Amino acid sequence: MSDTPDMQAAETGAYAAAPEHGVPVAPVTVAERISSLDFIRGIAVMGILAANILAFGQPLMATFSPEAFLTDAGDPDGWLWLTQFVAIDGKMRGLFSLLFGAGLWLFLMKAEERGATKMLAARRLLWLGLFGLIHLYFIWIGDILFLYAASGLVLLAFTGMKPANQVILGLLGFIMSALLFTALMGGLYLLTSGGLLDAAEAAEMQNEISAGMAEGTKMADAIIAGDYPAFVAANFSENLWMPLSAISQGLVETMGLMLIGMGLLRMGFFEGQFDRKKMQLWGWAGVIGGALVTAWIGLWLISTDFDILAGLLSYIGTSAFPRLAMILGMAALMVVYAPACTGWIGQRVSAAGRAAFTNYLGTSILMLFVFHGWALGLFGKLSRPELYGITAIAWIIMLAWSKPWLDRYRYGPLEWLWRCLTYGKFFPLKR
Repeated sequence: MSDTPDMQAAETGAYAAAPEHGVPVAPVTVAERISSLDFIRGIAVMGILAANILAFGQPLMATFSPEAFLTDAGDPDGWLWLTQFVAIDGKMRGLFSLLFGAGLWLFLMKAEERGATKMLAARRLLWLGLFGLIHLYFIWIGDILFLYAASGLVLLAFTGMKPANQVILGLLGFIMSALLFTALMGGLYLLTSGGLLDAAEAAEMQNEISAGMAEGTKMADAIIAGDYPAFVAANFSENLWMPLSAISQGLVETMGLMLIGMGLLRMGFFEGQFDRKKMQLWGWAGVIGGALVTAWIGLWLISTDFDILAGLLSYIGTSAFPRLAMILGMAALMVVYAPACTGWIGQRVSAAGRAAFTNYLGTSILMLFVFHGWALGLFGKLSRPELYGITAIAWIIMLAWSKPWLDRYRYGPLEWLWRCLTYGKFFPLKR
C-alpha cells in the first residue's frame, strides 16, 4: 500500500528525484519526514493483520459469522468477535487510507521540487497495482494494494484543490458511499426479514448471497491439501474479476479517506499544528462515541444470530458512520501522543511503519507457511484465541526485524525494490 507502502513515498529516506528529468537523485532527509506518520503506519500495519487473521486461518465467512469456523471458534458468547468488530475491523484500513493520501501528497511535493511531474507518481502507483495483483492471485485474496493503486491514480486529479475542500469532498464521498451501501443492504435485509418475501424466496436469496461470499471450495480444499498449484488455479478461476469488484465497491470510500488524509496533512494535522487540547477532546470523543455506536450495531447483529444480510448491512453499511469517527479520532490521538512514544517499543513500532510495505506483504507470505497444507497446515484448525496468538507472534517478528534492518539499510526490502522499479534505476540499499 502506499502508506502501507506508499506512505514511505517521501518520508522515509525515499529518493524523490526523477532521473528522466536529469535532476540529481537525492534521499529525503530525516528532517523532511513526519514522525507521526511512521508511528501511525506501524500501528496500522500491525492492526491490519489482527483484522485479517480470521480470513487467513478460516473460511472467509468466519469473519462475518462464528458458525463458519471449521473448528470450535473458542468464543462462546461472542465477546471476542464483538471486540474485534468494535476496535479493529475497518479502522486499520481506514488509517492506511488516510496515510496513503498524506504520503501521496508528500511524494508529489518532493518530486516536484526536483523537477518531476505527476507521471512519476502514476508510474509508482502502476507498479503498486502490479504488486497487488501478484499478492491477490498468488498469495492471498484479501489484497487491498490494487484498490489503493486505482484510488491513488484517480486521486491525482484532485491534488490541485485547496486543503479544506479536499477534506470536505472526502467526507462527502465517504458519507455518500456509506449511505448507498446502507440503503442497498438495508433493503435486501428488509426483503428477507420484513415479510416482503415468503419464507422460501427469502431462504433462496440468503443462500445465493452466502454462496457468493463463501470462500471457494476448490481453494479451501487446495489449501488444506497443500496443493499450491491447485490453489493458484482455483484462485484465478474463482476470483479473476475480484480487483474490478473491489474498485466498484470500495473506490469512493477509499478515495474519500485519502482526500481527507491529504487535506489534513496540508493543514498541518499530522505535524501537530492543531490545538493539542482540541485534538485530545475530539479524538477521544470520536473513539469513544464511535465505539459505543459500533458496539450497539454489533450487539444487534448478534441478536439476529449473524444473519448474512444483517452482517453485510452491519459491516459495509451502518458501521461505516461510527467507523469514520473512530478513524479520525484514532489518528488525532496518535498524532498527540506519538511524540512521547520514543522508547524501545515506540522506536520499533515506527520502524515497522517505515517498512510497512514489506511487513504487509511479508505477513501474507508468512501466513502461507502457517496455514497451507504443504507447511504447518493449520488452516481451519485454530480457534479465534489461537489465531490471535498467531497474530501476536507475527507482531513480535515485525518489531524484532524492522529496526535492526533499518539501522543498516535505507529501506525495507520491498520498499527498495518498489523504488528501483519506479525510477527504473538501481539505488544503493545499504547505508
